[in-house]
Order: sequence, then C-alpha cells, then structure tokens
Amino acid sequence: MDHIAIMKKSWHLLDKILSGEKTIESRWYVTKHLPWNKITAGDIVYFKNSGELVSLKAVVEKVLQFSNLTSNKVKEILDLYHLQIGISESKIPEFFDLFKDKKYCILIFLKNVEKIAGFEINKQGFGAMSAWLCVDDVDKIVEEN
Repeated sequence: MDHIAIMKKSWHLLDKILSGEKTIESRWYVTKHLPWNKITAGDIVYFKNSGELVSLKAVVEKVLQFSNLTSNKVKEILDLYHLQIGISESKIPEFFDLFKDKKYCILIFLKNVEKIAGFEINKQGFGAMSAWLCVDDVDKIVEEN
C-alpha cells in the first residue's frame, strides 16, 4: 500500500524527516482516521507540505497504534518518543496541550528516507481536508502536467 502524508508546512517537518532528526511520523486523533489499521511495515509513505509537491519518500519500518488514550498515556508516549517524533524536550508541554484530549495515536517508524523528484497529486474523491491518503498505487493519483 502507498500513502501520502500531508504535512503542516509551518512545522518544517519535511526537513526534520530528511535530516533524520524525525524518524517517527505521529498522527493523533479524537476518532479513528486514516491510516488507522491501513498501514503496515513495508508500505511506502510519500510526504508533501500542504500546497506543495510530493517531495519525500520513506519505507515504513513498523507501526504502533494506541487507543483509548488518557492524558497520562499521551504524556507517556510523548516522554518516550518525543525526540524521534521531532519534538524537543522543551516543546513537550506545548504538544501535550495539543494532544491531551486525543483518543488515538499512530506512530509510524520510518526508514530509507529519500528526496524524490516532486510530483502533484489529485486528491479528488479523498476530501479537500484529508491529511492522509491510502492508495494501492501512488501512480493512480499522480497529476499529469
């Protein structure tokens, strides 16, 4: 399965992924959303900043899913994985405030990250606000120029 992860540009996460500073992509939800139960080791994740071309690719090494989160469990996950997620220790309280009421968390461990020739995708049918897309083959949604 191929995945497209759409990132918040202002957080500069693509740079952190490419440099190896961020080795886990985390997704936090109040209700289950993609890629919950749709991503496994060996899948490919393509990354793009919102409004930009897809520009990075990584292989999924492993996936951890957490449900029925409490604020204590959120704190535990952040304490354990913050550096790999790309969050400095001083920013933990800020991200705890963002995530403390979430009920689900997916940690996607990345390997073999590489910069790729940029391409546009067609999100039609996925919803304008979708931040994660799952497709059998990314070539099916590549936008032809």
